[in-house]
Amino acid sequence: MLADETVAIEARVRERLAALGVDHETIPCDPDFADTAAFCARYGVRPEQSANTIVVAARKQPGVACACVVLATCRLDVNHAVSDLLGVRKASFAAADQTRELTGMMIGGVTPFGLPDGLPLYIDSHVMNQPAVVIGGGSRSIKIRLAPDGLLRLPGARVVDGLASVVAAPPG
Repeated sequence: MLADETVAIEARVRERLAALGVDHETIPCDPDFADTAAFCARYGVRPEQSANTIVVAARKQPGVACACVVLATCRLDVNHAVSDLLGVRKASFAAADQTRELTGMMIGGVTPFGLPDGLPLYIDSHVMNQPAVVIGGGSRSIKIRLAPDGLLRLPGARVVDGLASVVAAPPG
């Protein structure tokens, strides 16, 4: 991502957060550590409080896609839950280039607050059980910490039970 693009997407995300009145903290991030596991290890964020925004697209129906917010300790149920929500037989994780084309953001920085209007947003119910989560900030250079109910300020955001399942028990 070019520097001008990074500045533009971060500004768009900040404007959206402000317009929606979402209380949040912006966390600077070394782009080399923007991917979830590296970010959590480097910045001391527990994986169960790190949430990924994942773009999923229908395999055979162009233009049918959604974004899903799931904890790093969970596995998104693309084959059943997401496919059912999209009304398609088969869906898959969008490739990095498809994610960038749909959202204007890079993997490791995708945020619900930078998604285009009209792209459905599904939030796994496990996300809502955390006191705070860290999500992408639109670029690989920042992350956003917020209470999960801030995600519900996004028009059309929908919490879905069973969107993902816990696969990694939090350390404890």
